[in-house]
Amino acid sequence: MPMKAKNKKNKTRQDTHLPFTKKNYQLFAAGLLVLLIAYIFLSIGPWDSFWSRTLAPVILIVGYLVIIPWAILANKKENKSAS
Repeated sequence: MPMKAKNKKNKTRQDTHLPFTKKNYQLFAAGLLVLLIAYIFLSIGPWDSFWSRTLAPVILIVGYLVIIPWAILANKKENKSAS
């Protein structure tokens, strides 16, 4: 019986790792780049300019609410026809 418990414990540890791939890291880097660009736009010109009042907030929302979550949730599609 102790062997089964040990195997179950090891299986749980293996299932809890985050399966990030190269695609996830590339999307996350793209998200960080988009956020950096948005903060640069935010600092351009006076506070009521088009760049800092309209464009930068839209880009920040896209970066934080679309690209970064997409980078976390994106996963590789596996070929299930082999089963």
